[in-house]
Amino acid sequence: MTHDIRGSSLRSVATTPCAIVPPHLLNRLARAEDPAVRESARRTLALDAAQRVQRRLTAEIGPTAAPPTRAPDHPDRTVCDVEHRQELPGRRIRGEGEADVADSSVNHAYDGLGATFDFYLQTLSRLSIDGAGLPLDASVHFRRDYDNAFWDGEQMVFGDGDGRIFGDFTQSPDVIGHELTHGVTQYTANLTYLGQSGALNEHLSDVFGSLVEQYAKGETTEEANWLIGEELLRPGVQGVALRSMKAPGTAYDDDELGKDPQPAHMDDYVQTFADNGGVHINSGIPNHAFYLVATALGGHSWDRAGRIWYDVLTGGALAPDADFESFAQLTADAAAAYGPREREAVLKAWDAVGVPTG
Repeated sequence: MTHDIRGSSLRSVATTPCAIVPPHLLNRLARAEDPAVRESARRTLALDAAQRVQRRLTAEIGPTAAPPTRAPDHPDRTVCDVEHRQELPGRRIRGEGEADVADSSVNHAYDGLGATFDFYLQTLSRLSIDGAGLPLDASVHFRRDYDNAFWDGEQMVFGDGDGRIFGDFTQSPDVIGHELTHGVTQYTANLTYLGQSGALNEHLSDVFGSLVEQYAKGETTEEANWLIGEELLRPGVQGVALRSMKAPGTAYDDDELGKDPQPAHMDDYVQTFADNGGVHINSGIPNHAFYLVATALGGHSWDRAGRIWYDVLTGGALAPDADFESFAQLTADAAAAYGPREREAVLKAWDAVGVPTG
């Protein structure tokens, strides 16, 4: 059975922001009874729309990367304060190697950039998100009560949240890892942000965003919570995170947020014009497949499951318009290089979520 979510103002298939809070959630909040929540969501939707052209141009012509100024095996971070305005990058507050500052958002962003850099370098031998030591820049305090964080094709941008539904977006390391992984995808497979290829784009960001946090905490597959954005929801919100890779569809069930619409199986695939064909919704299906692979193999998720997924992302065979089935086939092929146990785990996981592997 497929589900149909319509009624969104975002019915076009144009490129949308690679932002952590999906438009279907913001559209829901834009109709909230609480006027502060409602107006914050509406402003966020308008700001996200205003950013689309720049991000689309960046994706089409490629980012303008500043050359690294430090040794490539060390991060080169700069965090700026937009001071609740919109002009990026804002005022420089903290650079690489500099001490903590009074602004906790700056420090959280700095630490999250470093955690992501360390994960990719230490586990996958990747030098920053472009593989060549790209400097990592971030801007905090974007506008007022902005309910999102995004990768704009060249840097990270964080809002403070409305304080009622969402808190400071710099506080969640998996959110930072998620958004920076959009940059990794941009520099590798550059998956089209539409339909199943767009859902794979979001899925890969969820996978490696989760692994960034797991690596930073030294967690095994059993110790990880497999939640995306668990630090974002404010007290009183009936939910634990934006998404759950372990149990898609269970992350929240709240009067204002609504119920988590993510499916965990192709039988429940959502047909929709919203969210560029449900890229944040249907990503629950491959998310759950990865969770099943990682937990079947055990240990640290980045050692085998993460490496198989990374091999597919960077191997050159993943087409920009790839669908779930072609991606699943590639992961099965990549897993075979690690051994029969790995391949069997991948095949069983995709079968469990209803995606054939050929």
